[in-house]
Amino acid sequence: MKRLMSFLQCVLDDLGTWCHTSTDRDLKTVAARFEHEGWSFLTITLTNFGRDLEKGLDQGFVSDDLFAGFKRRGGLPEFAQGFLRNVFDPKTGRLLDEPSVTCVWALRQLTLMWGKINLPCSDARERKAINGFVECEKDLRESDRAQDPVLFDRFLRIGTLLWGDVLCEVDRKVHDNEITSRHGPGQTADRLVGNDKWRQKEWTWRLEPVFPHGEHLVSSWRLFSESLPDVQFLEPGAERPSRVVSVPKTLKSPRIIALEPACMQYVQQGLLAAFREAIDSRDTESSLIGWSSQMPNQHLAWQGSLFGDLATLDLSEASDRVSNQHVRGLLRQNSLLAEGVESCRSRKADVPDHGVVRLAKFASMGSALCFPFESMVFSTIVFVGIELALKRRLTRRDVLSFVGRVRVYGDDIIVPVNVVHSVLRTLDAFGLRVNLNKSFWTGKFRESCGKEFYDGVDVSVVRVRRLFPVNRTDVQELESTVSTRNQLYKAGLWKSARFLDGVIERLIPFPHVAETSPLLGRHSFLGYETQRNCPKLHRPLVRGAVSRGVTPVSKLEDYGALLKCFVTSSDLPVVDSKHLERSGRRVDVGINLRYGTPY
Repeated sequence: MKRLMSFLQCVLDDLGTWCHTSTDRDLKTVAARFEHEGWSFLTITLTNFGRDLEKGLDQGFVSDDLFAGFKRRGGLPEFAQGFLRNVFDPKTGRLLDEPSVTCVWALRQLTLMWGKINLPCSDARERKAINGFVECEKDLRESDRAQDPVLFDRFLRIGTLLWGDVLCEVDRKVHDNEITSRHGPGQTADRLVGNDKWRQKEWTWRLEPVFPHGEHLVSSWRLFSESLPDVQFLEPGAERPSRVVSVPKTLKSPRIIALEPACMQYVQQGLLAAFREAIDSRDTESSLIGWSSQMPNQHLAWQGSLFGDLATLDLSEASDRVSNQHVRGLLRQNSLLAEGVESCRSRKADVPDHGVVRLAKFASMGSALCFPFESMVFSTIVFVGIELALKRRLTRRDVLSFVGRVRVYGDDIIVPVNVVHSVLRTLDAFGLRVNLNKSFWTGKFRESCGKEFYDGVDVSVVRVRRLFPVNRTDVQELESTVSTRNQLYKAGLWKSARFLDGVIERLIPFPHVAETSPLLGRHSFLGYETQRNCPKLHRPLVRGAVSRGVTPVSKLEDYGALLKCFVTSSDLPVVDSKHLERSGRRVDVGINLRYGTPY
């Protein structure tokens, strides 16, 4: 706790210097409440303070329901009042005509930096999240039954208008057997890891008509005839369900995902590649939904904060609220693709404490097709809302006119402010929940895809992702602390960066290096240092640390090895010469000290 409070003091000193205000009382408040409330104060209570700040910025005043749990003095909380009074009027709580953007950033940095630290949730919070997954299924079934047929007809027509060409292209690839299945890096419901995935012995009768085992599990029909007896074909009722698990997100609540069976994930990855290629090759479609880059969404969020013409919306439980009926509606005119997508969709999920549950949702996070279909469904619903706002039938020319003003990246949605209320009502009518605490369209604050802006100024914060390392064997903590230190340095919190310098220097050499250096080092606007020259290559060297990782042993032979060599995402050969001997997620096991290039 002593080291943590020392670091917080440095952060407060830096922020106070930036904003020309004293932070002594704020430090006392943080120390006292952390002692009594523990990590929940930093990760939950302070985070709620930061979210309330954003809500106050959006609505233009501090209402009585904001900053709960903090004593008030006048119209503002006593905590952080040195910063708040430069943003809101201290008596009335109303937003100043010219609030200090620096103080907005400082308040967000102080309150939100601990919100996503990697700490385990309590068992009670994890059970609550699992129960929420099951309750979401019940809500989704009720929403399907209550769906307005007229509104759903609009959804079908606009879905064809937006995605008809893309779906036809992927449908053609399925028909011509051009889908190349492949395995992803994640875990599976049947607990296959590394190269074991290429020796899978399960296939389903639902997959067989569209994705025959002989075309996808082996590299030739000769091997197909030899290996067929080893494959177990599962009837629909005997299929392996997806496995629901929780992964760390915040201390308030974990993230709930579902691990797919290997055979399902295998085909899903092939379809994902086909969808990505079809959308990326089309200018209009690729401008409406995001795939590989969050920067377009971030740029539009900046534009919305500066000009006030664009709104940023965020959905709660986004993946779990995409109904399978929505996806079937989009695919209704592409029968073969519809059959293929349905064949690799898990119909059931094994939920802790609830057993096997039949799913109304299309897919949870963990399915390779979750992201593309939720993006297409959300964007279609958005344009249904736009059509209702325009009060006339939407045309292709209308869609083109919204390019650069409408964009969807997962559950981050950007729409014009003048149609936002119609879009909100439409999203709700399709059973989706808009997180109003993280959606903005009134003031000058906007947030999308990890970037936040106020009045055109980037007010994104540096987040502490892991606890500080205690010794050199804490590899992940050490790497995270180095990253945090360098981000703090770039943000101008130099006293905080120097404090972390001391934490890191006790464990490893910590030279000045460029951002491209393989060494764990400190970044500086002044450049990198040189300690010696390489006698052979005549280049500068410094002594530093690199993480030592091990790829698990996973040997692959026979038809599985041949198939893996053929199934690649490019025409180039596999770079790793030992990929048939070792495979899987790299495990950090220690730190090596050596000389390396500082650039």
